[in-house]
Amino acid sequence: MTSVLEMNDVVVRRNGRNIVDGVSWTVNDDERWVVLGPNGAGKTTLLQLADTMMFPTTGTVDILGERLGRTDVFSIRPFIGFASTALARQIPADETVLDVVLTAAYSVMGRWNEQYENIDERRALRVLAEWRLDALADRLFGTLSDGERKRVQVARAVMTDPELLLLDEPTASLDLGAREELLQLLGGYAQAPGTPAMVMVTHHVEEIPVGFTHVLLVRDGRAVAQGPLRETLTRENLRETFGLPIAVIEHAGRWVARAEVPAAH
Repeated sequence: MTSVLEMNDVVVRRNGRNIVDGVSWTVNDDERWVVLGPNGAGKTTLLQLADTMMFPTTGTVDILGERLGRTDVFSIRPFIGFASTALARQIPADETVLDVVLTAAYSVMGRWNEQYENIDERRALRVLAEWRLDALADRLFGTLSDGERKRVQVARAVMTDPELLLLDEPTASLDLGAREELLQLLGGYAQAPGTPAMVMVTHHVEEIPVGFTHVLLVRDGRAVAQGPLRETLTRENLRETFGLPIAVIEHAGRWVARAEVPAAH
């Protein structure tokens, strides 16, 4: 078991406010983490630190054995897969699905004059098939449904065989069918041999895929609780995180949460 991400007493301060406030957190290579909390809790900022796109104001962040601020981040970014809605906005609408995934090999958005080897194209086609996108290889990204775009983003993120996979709200805005299809794929991927460490940000416990092992609960930039999923995702911890009593149950590896209804008098 090896640490791939380690934050120690991390603070990120913007405009006089701590949007991450004293967080210490370690992700090992055999773990699948979900980061859960309300809007404005600092979840996406934690992911940006893990993706080397942001540096801490104070504290330390070690990624794949390298410390932010003491290493060339461009040397470790190829080993980090990242999928987010903000990143998807940078993908040209007229790019084919195959090229969206293929260009991850050069960490570029939009195909220009790069030269790709046959092995790159074969891997891209294999990744597309794994994420049920092979029939869409020649479609333009701008013509896809929301669910298809989300799967393309994840496929692009895994194209380079990363050592750390970061997913920022991958199921946000999806309808029920598209959400469940993506969660099924993510669950299968999370449990497959050789899968890298994973960190997924979400707002809803219903969006935690089967196979995820740990949870970090955050509120107002602080870590409320963290640890193995079944031990940490409790009524008490969810109440402290979201500010109201929430009942939570697990069934067949999936979770459901509901606000508790006060007893009638």
